[in-house]
Amino acid sequence: MKPIRAAALAALLAIGAGPVAAQDAFLTSRDGSISLEGTMIGFDGEFYRLQTEFGILTVDAEGVRCEGPGCPDLMNPVADIRLSGDATMGRLLLPALIETFAARSALLARRVPEDAANLSYHLIDPTEDRLVARFHLSLSDSAAGLADLAADRADLAMANRAATDAEVAAGRAAGIGDLAGPRRARIIALDALVPVVAMRNPVRGISIEQLVAIRAGRLQDWAVLGGPAGVTIDLHETTPDGSLEQVLPPSGRGGEGRPAWLVRHESGAGLVESVARNPEALGLARFSDLRAVRPLALVGRCGRQITVTPEALKAEDYPLALPLYLYVPPRRLPLIAREFLDWLSTPTAEMAVRRAGYVDQVPVEIPLAAQGERLANAIAAAGEEVDLADLRELVAAMSGAGRLTATFRFRNGSVQLDAQSEGNLDRLVRDIGVGLYDDRQIVLAGFSDGLGPADANRALSLERAEAVAEALRSASAGADWSRVGLKAVGFGEALPLACDDSERGRQANRRVEVWVR
Repeated sequence: MKPIRAAALAALLAIGAGPVAAQDAFLTSRDGSISLEGTMIGFDGEFYRLQTEFGILTVDAEGVRCEGPGCPDLMNPVADIRLSGDATMGRLLLPALIETFAARSALLARRVPEDAANLSYHLIDPTEDRLVARFHLSLSDSAAGLADLAADRADLAMANRAATDAEVAAGRAAGIGDLAGPRRARIIALDALVPVVAMRNPVRGISIEQLVAIRAGRLQDWAVLGGPAGVTIDLHETTPDGSLEQVLPPSGRGGEGRPAWLVRHESGAGLVESVARNPEALGLARFSDLRAVRPLALVGRCGRQITVTPEALKAEDYPLALPLYLYVPPRRLPLIAREFLDWLSTPTAEMAVRRAGYVDQVPVEIPLAAQGERLANAIAAAGEEVDLADLRELVAAMSGAGRLTATFRFRNGSVQLDAQSEGNLDRLVRDIGVGLYDDRQIVLAGFSDGLGPADANRALSLERAEAVAEALRSASAGADWSRVGLKAVGFGEALPLACDDSERGRQANRRVEVWVR
């Protein structure tokens, strides 16, 4: 093999990481000055991925000749996309999305079951009866999916929760960069953890603290929640998958540390069916599974409450939301995989999300008149720091406007938007670009928690609103802003969503809302 020149190699290659088995191949540059030998991992129609002694290399096919049994058919390449992770997403949501994507692309999607933990979709061009791509789905859990992504055993990781700090650190150590960084996670649908009871159960609300106490076995009688005295709470949960721990504080089980009666279910549908038949049962169900049961409102210690609705999930107002993620690697994906990811933010993809039983992220406009519960909470919280005059100013500023369910929040201790807010920004930019808000004014309204002086909080909330306005202008540099008004305002702690007596509540109150008039 001829020696590899560093400068020429850099012009041809992008370096990845991680071992993958494949077939032998030999690549030679057109002028013969560079040669590479290794095992072929894949070909997306433009680039080879080759396992070599230097690691995994991505090579532009136009610059080399390929020889050996591992060389693909250049005229009819087949892209292989490997997805790994959450089994529920892999059984329900991703099949619905892949099938709809295939139909939109004028391809046939053939489902190929393999075993209980694996299935594939073969995408076929019907005009030529030619296989175009294979989507391989490995069904396990979020932790396994993220581990497969780090080890280059997957191209996309399916997760029903955000990556933990330990998983982010493992990703860095494996050389796939920062999983918590911008654009590394795509939220493709919304779900939520919801406390539910049978229709005959008289209880209407529960606090997160009470949920934790029930799970720990410290609270066992329905009377504490306003139900009948002397009746034990039967708690129903699904098999642990890591998502519950993301939204509920640790229960502190140990010693007495479990409910008097805990029933685990393999599926959310089975859980809901059991709770519907049992008025003594309390279930922790998924919003996507709700049938014939009544969801309980979440009540804060300050008396503020919120019920689960699609609008509350889209606006990130509901505290037990469970966004569903696709985590992507920093390397180049096959063209059809990139097209699939881009397509996920389109109206046809959002329609497929709804058909699968999940909540989409299409912004909904809620008029001021329909937000009585929020305004009632604000009036109840008014006092020395925020008086009724401040609330009258807020209502006057929002008069004639509607709130979009596209809230902006920042990652903890950062000025970086969280994953759902990144998607909201992309959608807002797209909608502005197609003229959806022509001749209207977009008002970015900043809000804060109640810690610290009211004047300082108001100034801080305005800074956050202005930061979102700047991000919006930067992301839509080609937009004609003469057609759309954009204004940033700050109202501080004037419109709390949650009680300010916990970090969870304060984080919910720190936000930038989008209003249009």
